[in-house]
Amino acid sequence: MKPLLLLAVVVGAWPVAVALAAEPPAAKPDLAKAQTLVSQVCAACHGADGNSPTVLNPSLAGQPAAYIALQLAHFKSGVRANPVMQGMAAALTPEDMNSLGAYFSQQTPKPRAAKDAALVKAGQKLYRGGDATTGIPACAACHSPTGAGLPKNYPRLAGQHADYSYAQLKAFKAGERGADAEGKDVNGRIMVTIAGRMTDAQMKAAAEFTTGLQ
Repeated sequence: MKPLLLLAVVVGAWPVAVALAAEPPAAKPDLAKAQTLVSQVCAACHGADGNSPTVLNPSLAGQPAAYIALQLAHFKSGVRANPVMQGMAAALTPEDMNSLGAYFSQQTPKPRAAKDAALVKAGQKLYRGGDATTGIPACAACHSPTGAGLPKNYPRLAGQHADYSYAQLKAFKAGERGADAEGKDVNGRIMVTIAGRMTDAQMKAAAEFTTGLQ
């Protein structure tokens, strides 16, 4: 299949993925309870305001609420495998997940600066225009031109730790994320395909560029 035709097929599949993505049951957010859960459970790894103090854990501040709730549901069900987060999510109800999503979405992300100018330049080209020769679509198509993400399906990348974003791309490429046996992580499977076509240098460049987006 020609690269440009492959690119069209991949991009054309995204609306279907959006329609098929699982949705946690809707509930009115209980922000007071969410704040309690954050202070007791989440803050140690993700920060009380959702700005993670360590590159090993993602910042959640400003993430789309529905995306956070969906990921928590995936951790609880085992669709997304992570022993620590599966344990954390085990006792959460759908209402708790929605409330935590709403809480973190309302927190202000702290800006971060990219450090490697050469990586930023390469990452910007990939993020804005993709790589038609290998069938990699522009990251901005799903994560938005500003890196803010799109509710439920695609996370915020702007200001995320570059090391964390790079680690997730490697996990997608290795099939360690997004390749659940039951095929429920529809958008994760899209990322498995995209990351599978990325070189290590491209993954590092994309991660470095997005960390500096605001």
